Amino acid sequence: MSLTDKLIWQMEMHLHQTVTLEALADACAVSPYHMARSFRQATGLSPMTYLRARRLSVAAVNLATGNRDILTIALDAQYNSHAAFTRAFASYFRVPPNSVRKARSLQNLNLMEPLKMEQELIVDVPAPEMKKRDAFRVIGLSTKCSFGNNSAIPPLWEAFNGRIDELDADTDGPFYGVCCDVTPNEDFRYVAGVEGNASSKIPKGMDDVTIPAGKYAVFTHKGHIADFPKTVYTVWNKALPDAGLTPREAPEFELYDQRFDIATGRGVVELWIPVA
Repeated sequence: MSLTDKLIWQMEMHLHQTVTLEALADACAVSPYHMARSFRQATGLSPMTYLRARRLSVAAVNLATGNRDILTIALDAQYNSHAAFTRAFASYFRVPPNSVRKARSLQNLNLMEPLKMEQELIVDVPAPEMKKRDAFRVIGLSTKCSFGNNSAIPPLWEAFNGRIDELDADTDGPFYGVCCDVTPNEDFRYVAGVEGNASSKIPKGMDDVTIPAGKYAVFTHKGHIADFPKTVYTVWNKALPDAGLTPREAPEFELYDQRFDIATGRGVVELWIPVA
């Protein structure tokens, strides 16, 4: 069972109970950071956003059946007052709970059903190689992304390849794709670039990121780059927990060297995950 499947199971079991992110992570035997990162990568949602949506959706079903009073439904959904539940329900569904109770209908409500993960996203990934690396600096182009939407990354690489000659650095590679500055909402900055030194100048419109020294679990993806998201999904949802590894909060990065053919999109890509 993948980590995301385990987490969904835990949340479904605690829909009507108080539960924290830390307690869910403990139940899944991973760190809160690892759990939230994996879930966002797989679903585009934070765990607590999904849990809130599931609770409100179950509440909507109970309202439509009309068999329970609103305060009882609110308390089951982990809201401590009628008013707090009404505000949350109206914010999520754009209609107040009284309207659903009176209509006895769920029509036009976008309910959050229990998620079921796509098992075909789990692929064979070789065991990681453990490596230590000194701090280094990557200079290139950057963009804002989220773990649920990486559509901005391919055009970023295309733009970077067109400007690579502007860099005062080793432009023969390897090349790096760095995920950094992750926010509580699981948005992040992605930098496509090459390694530079402390004195390397940053061309106008470009960006940089310094990656601290540390220990890494290095996973290898072989094949077409279009299948790389499956490798990332498997690493975060299965390979890391299976290996008993705990990610630490630091930039993770992809490494593209001479083994990767940019013309065909095929070859070897290394995924470096910082671990404790």
